Amino acid sequence: MSARDEAVERLLAETGGTLVHPYTTPAVIAGQGTAAAELIAEVGALDAVITPIGGGGLIGGTSIATRARSPHARLFAAEPEGAADAYESLRRGERVRELRADTICDGLRAIIGSINFELLRKYEVTVLRVADSETVAAMRMIFERMKLVVEPSSAIALAAILKHREYFASRRVGVVLTGGNVDIDALPWQET
Repeated sequence: MSARDEAVERLLAETGGTLVHPYTTPAVIAGQGTAAAELIAEVGALDAVITPIGGGGLIGGTSIATRARSPHARLFAAEPEGAADAYESLRRGERVRELRADTICDGLRAIIGSINFELLRKYEVTVLRVADSETVAAMRMIFERMKLVVEPSSAIALAAILKHREYFASRRVGVVLTGGNVDIDALPWQET
């Protein structure tokens, strides 16, 4: 991440460009919230909404949109056990930045952004940790039963529901599935 940030700073200095950060720019956060807004517009009020969490833009936007359209819904974020900086940040009451990510969920390796951490707190988001093995099992279930290809960073939302059923049983739950960046020749449950 630090190498990426240094490269971005260098490129901005060379080109005079403007950074549109993938999860801390307010307009990007608002744009990411449209998934939840569209979901609720289509299916009606929900009791709970869950998204994956890495840097926090998706759950931040989802929280804003969900409160506006389904104000009583509980908000959840699914995070890898090996990259649980958002969970730790909420637990400690301050943004944690020193954790080193170790997870199959490449898209969730980012450290929670400052604005995003504040949104987690404001909207009382519950972060649920999930083991990579549980995420792979959920990814396979989605593939086998729904015939959808989703990446581990997306399947983690279903994995969190399956692991933490007490939060979701007998409730209308919206699940935001986020991406399908998967090499079909290297599915994580295939033998090598």
